[in-house]
Amino acid sequence: MGLAMYKLYWAPNTGAFAPEVLMELAGAPFEKVSIDYDGKEQHGETYRRLNPMGQIPLLILPDGTVMTESAAMVLHLVDCFPDAGLAPAPGTPERAVFDRWLVFAAVNLYTADLRYYYCDRYSTDPAAAPGVKAAAARDLDRQFAIVEEALGDSTFLQGERFSAADLYVMMLVDWYRPAQSRPVLARLRERLLEEPVIRAVWQRYQKSGS
Repeated sequence: MGLAMYKLYWAPNTGAFAPEVLMELAGAPFEKVSIDYDGKEQHGETYRRLNPMGQIPLLILPDGTVMTESAAMVLHLVDCFPDAGLAPAPGTPERAVFDRWLVFAAVNLYTADLRYYYCDRYSTDPAAAPGVKAAAARDLDRQFAIVEEALGDSTFLQGERFSAADLYVMMLVDWYRPAQSRPVLARLRERLLEEPVIRAVWQRYQKSGS
């Protein structure tokens, strides 16, 4: 028998933020399992049986299917709850734009964020870590500039229509403080944090509130 609800494995300051907000907005039934990130619980045998990469988040669907990769969770959830209006309908040109920005953020911004904050993981030579971090900062600045140009004077990436892609970008802007000095990106972040549901989840993910 499958689970009665979704189960989200999470920790503060992780990509679990995005799927949690979407489930809250969609009214999806879910429970949360806190992972001790600082205590390296995600690298323990029990967790790695679920996610061999030892990464957070992890989402177990109501039928017991295990999902990793936060962007994949976003894509799945927006289609499971179409009435929530979290993404354009599949197969439409608007959906193509949504998919583009979500994947852009996951492949470029998210990975560059990881290289910036965990630069020692990306080289076997400790002396190379500063260069890895500098390259990540360069890439983040260039990539966020691309997003900022796409936003322009619009409220969201797709004009006045909010989507889960905006939320995902906002999460990454929140992680990389220099991006918040860009007025357009700061405006997007502040606009989303005005929403009570988003702000309530965001506050739970701040390290001081863990």
